[in-house]
Amino acid sequence: MPRNEGTIDRALRIILGLALLALVFVGPQTPWGWVGLVPLATGLVGFCPLYRLLGINTCALKS
Repeated sequence: MPRNEGTIDRALRIILGLALLALVFVGPQTPWGWVGLVPLATGLVGFCPLYRLLGINTCALKS
């Protein structure tokens, strides 16, 4: 899978994913926090399937 996320995009996804996962353990303790696994995983891998479908590429490196 070629990367299609830039550095800032990846960092924001990781931060958002961790913040949403925190909702499972602290705060309102809602199960909706598990949705945070999606941005966390895509941020760590550097590939977003939705970006590929839409033809979006925020990565500066061409792979």
